[in-house]
Amino acid sequence: MTSPIWSPRFTLTPAISRSLTKIEMARVLVDTVILPLEGYAVLRGRARVRASRSSTFIDGNRLTLEQAHAVIADETAKIVGLEKDVAEVRNYSKALQKAEEWAKMSLPLTETLISRFHRLAMTGKSSRPTHLRKKKSAVKNSATGDLVYLPPRPEDLPELIAALEIWTEDARSSEIAVPVIAGLVHYQLATLHPFNEGNGRTARLCADFILMRDGYSLSGLIMPEEQYREDIDSYYQALNVNGKLIVNVNGKLIDYYEGRAEADLTSWLEYYLASMVQSCEISINEMAAHFASTPAKSRRKRKGLKP
Repeated sequence: MTSPIWSPRFTLTPAISRSLTKIEMARVLVDTVILPLEGYAVLRGRARVRASRSSTFIDGNRLTLEQAHAVIADETAKIVGLEKDVAEVRNYSKALQKAEEWAKMSLPLTETLISRFHRLAMTGKSSRPTHLRKKKSAVKNSATGDLVYLPPRPEDLPELIAALEIWTEDARSSEIAVPVIAGLVHYQLATLHPFNEGNGRTARLCADFILMRDGYSLSGLIMPEEQYREDIDSYYQALNVNGKLIVNVNGKLIDYYEGRAEADLTSWLEYYLASMVQSCEISINEMAAHFASTPAKSRRKRKGLKP
């Protein structure tokens, strides 16, 4: 395989433009509202719990929101029969915390960083990155078990990840809006399927990291994972993993090399950005409620809240 150049195809539609405008307005609003520092800590904590529960729920986690909050708040808490679920939620929460730390360092999204996010999501540790998968993989419909997508060959993954890395860094200094970059990275990592498992969680974490790093996480208060969880079918259909466009006109199963690599990502971006707008609206409503319940004398400018 020759060194690939990734050049994602999408159109800046009116829907995308409207979503970007709403996201920008929300970002400005959050930057101007003054809450006590502890207020942001509370809201951030809630957002992290919901994101951790929602992202793992997409992959089959069985914890309720209340259970997720309890096991994240108390590392010693146990739920008999749900040990794996508890570990998944805790690991994701740790990964989000690490994402905030790496975002403050303004790190580029490299293969190593992607692999460390995967290690965090799967084990809660980031000391060493996960190796890219060495075997062929297949994505199946979780409900029927039917094959729906064949990711790229493992021998091609290093070059494909490198192409994503180059594009992401170039886009960072371009006029492409940060939320668009995050959405495209989310899609491409789900498409490349670089690990044996945990690819969805890794893609969502890397997208969140970009939003945090480049100032679009609303000070850590938005987590679009919750919107994906509320309608998982729409999420997968937008990603075109379990959707209707997984076969070509001849009814043949599409793999990465037969359509997905050159797919038009406009509809995915419309979905991704609309989900982000919903998350912004929820965060602003929560901020307003917290603001209303905070005595005026307790309000002060916060410092060091980025990302």
